[in-house]
Amino acid sequence: MARLILSLDNQVLAEYNMMKERYTVGRLPDNDVRIDNPTVSGHHSLIINILNDSFLEDLNSTNGTYVNGKLIKKHALQHGDVVTVGRHQLRFVDGAADGEDQDEFAQTMVLSKSDIGSTGVPANAGMNDGRAVERTGGAAAGAKIQVLNGKFAGKELPLNKALSTMGQPGVQVIAITRRGDGYHLVQVENAPGREPPRLNGEPVGGQARRLNDNDVIDLIGIKMGFFVN
Repeated sequence: MARLILSLDNQVLAEYNMMKERYTVGRLPDNDVRIDNPTVSGHHSLIINILNDSFLEDLNSTNGTYVNGKLIKKHALQHGDVVTVGRHQLRFVDGAADGEDQDEFAQTMVLSKSDIGSTGVPANAGMNDGRAVERTGGAAAGAKIQVLNGKFAGKELPLNKALSTMGQPGVQVIAITRRGDGYHLVQVENAPGREPPRLNGEPVGGQARRLNDNDVIDLIGIKMGFFVN
């Protein structure tokens, strides 16, 4: 199933599963994808889905419709196309190709414990195993990480394990541990001379940092939001 991921200034705002034949994009409330912004026309553009193909058409909008930076009137959408409507972006994700992206995303971002290598997670990360979390009565609510920018914008990672590690071995790796009182972030590995991972703009370092809803993590050039379910 194809999807549209709506964003503004690299912040994901909404995601739409394209299950109908026609989707209108515009400022007025009757649009399927409503963007309430004065730079967007009342009925700005139209997407038509025919079997496995999707076609975009500009509806004579005031500011035009752009795909990958080029002004268009009609365009056959391809996986990864970025449609600009006013100041907002709509990333088109093809369902079939998205499976390949998911595999690449997993290889890039999600590591198993064995991938950490001899560096390990610092002792002061305060890891608990699953039993330790259970003994606290489940005080830590469920949470997820959502990618906010780049090729994988909109991708989500459920934090349903006691330990989740992310990054690229030899470059930059972080760990998010689930404790009874919530989730904590710690830097595991950072290549010499490389900018460290950041939490809300501040370097993470080797000390565990408590995560709060809507925190933003910067890791190997990828911005990720932390959200409590």
